Formats: sequence, structure tokens, C-alpha cells
Amino acid sequence: MSAPAPRTRRRSPSAPGTGRRLPLRPALPAALLLFLAVLARSGAAGRAADFLDFGAGVLALVALTGTVVWGLAATDRRVLSSGHRLLAQAVHRGTGVAGLGFLALHIGVKVARGQTTGRAAALPFADGVRPALIGLGTLAAYGFLAVAVTGAARTAFTGRAAARWWRALHMAAYLAWGTALVHGLRAGRPAAGWVTAGYAACVAAAALVLAYRLRPAGPGGGRSGALADRGAATAGRAVPRAPEGRP
Repeated sequence: MSAPAPRTRRRSPSAPGTGRRLPLRPALPAALLLFLAVLARSGAAGRAADFLDFGAGVLALVALTGTVVWGLAATDRRVLSSGHRLLAQAVHRGTGVAGLGFLALHIGVKVARGQTTGRAAALPFADGVRPALIGLGTLAAYGFLAVAVTGAARTAFTGRAAARWWRALHMAAYLAWGTALVHGLRAGRPAAGWVTAGYAACVAAAALVLAYRLRPAGPGGGRSGALADRGAATAGRAVPRAPEGRP
């Protein structure tokens, strides 16, 4: 006959240790409210809103530029190994999520501050003051959103024809990125020097990686071709040549 299982002992509400934690529960919301009140009185919330009004779009473009650059790097087979390509794909997805978050924050701040309307943010070229430039931003947002959705649902694009459609839709990221660049430089107030330098760095980074990606491969096609050529050269040196005039 097996021994009865030991009964767990429940701690009573008056046990030492439980009573010490009870006063902390109402203190946390009170401390949070006090922190928010001090933040509002100091004007930090307004300064943060001013920064987001000007900088959220820049942060979105920088993050989405990183998405484009790391997406190009993730397809490289000349320098990166398979493990490095998986890491590049992870960074590509992470910067994409961050870029979409900053993009949503950028749109929300602009609508909340009355610099555009929700209708203009949803419908391209519906803004009453700057329809073309605001419309480019709306189109860019839809382009990035479409790329994100098709990227997340990549497994649904099975088959050769579906894979071609997926690549075509994913290539819309380059068009959306260029459109967002024009929108960022021309839609708002004149850009500060550091913003223009940041945009120039984004263009340079994307251009360098794209130029490297479009560079023609060697005769053997990348790293595997180079290894094959090296092996063929080694084999050619290992086989002695027959003297001239002999079979």
C-alpha cells in the first residue's frame, strides 16, 4: 500500500511576507499617475510630441531603408554563408516591423495634430493642401504594407507561377522606398541638415548594396563557381602534361 501524498500547506493571508506585498499594489498606480503628472507639468510630453512630429517619419525611412538593405544582403550567395543569410533575414524582418511601427506613429501624429486628415491618410491624393506629396506618402505606406503582408504569407505562394507573383509584389518595396524618400524630403517643412544627411546615407547604402547585388557573377557563379574553378585548376596541375609529339 503506497504512502499518502504529502499535502501542500497553503499560506494564510496573514502569513508573514504576504502582508508586506499588499501595500505595494495600490502604490504602483499612484506612482505611475504621479510620474505622468510631473511629465505633463514639465512639458516633456509636448517636446516628445514635437520630436515625433518631425522625427517619426525620418525614423520610419531609416528603418525601412535598413529593411531594403538587409533584404538585399539576405539574398547574397557570394560572401554570406547559409547561417549568415538566415541572420540577415531575421534583421530584415525586425527592421521591417520597426519601420511599420514608426510609420504608423508618423501617420497618427500628423492626423492628431491636424496637419492632414484621416481621409487623406487613407485615400491617395485626397489632401486639400498638398495632394501630390501627401498622396505619395500614402502610396508608399500601402506599398510597404503590401510587402509586409506578402512577406509574412510567403508560404501561401507555392508553385513557380505563385513564386513569380510573390517576387513581383515584394519588389514593390523599392518603388515604395523611393516614393517615401520624395515624400519625406518635400512634403513637410524644410529638412534640417542632419535629416538631409540621413536621407543621403540611406540612398548611398541602398545604392551600394544594390550595385553589389547586380554585379555580374564570375564564370562559375559566385562562391561555388570559384571553388569549382579552384578545384579544376588544382586538378589540371596534378595531371602531368604529355610531351609534344607523343599521344
